[in-house]
Amino acid sequence: MSNGTAVAAAIAQAIKASGAIVRILPEDFSAIVDRVDQPLVVISVSRFLGTRYNYLTSYKGLIFYTKSTQQLLLKGDTEYVTAQSIYIPQ
Repeated sequence: MSNGTAVAAAIAQAIKASGAIVRILPEDFSAIVDRVDQPLVVISVSRFLGTRYNYLTSYKGLIFYTKSTQQLLLKGDTEYVTAQSIYIPQ
C-alpha cells in the first residue's frame, strides 16, 4: 500500500469513527445550543497565529462544530468540557 493510499484509508477510518460532523457559523452554533436542555459543549483554545476558539456539541445525533476568533457567550446552564485540542477531519 502506498503512503498516499494509507493516508486516505486513515482519513476514511477517522470519518467513520467520528460520525457526521457539521461545520456551521458561530451564530448558528449558539442557536443550536439554545435549543438543548442542559447542553454539553467541548471547547478548545488555539493560540497559533492568534487566538481561535473551537466548539463541538451534539444535537439530534449529529455533531456540530464551529470556530471563532472570539469566545461565544452561550446560555447559562451550558456544561463545558475543555479539550487540549479538537481535530476535525477535512
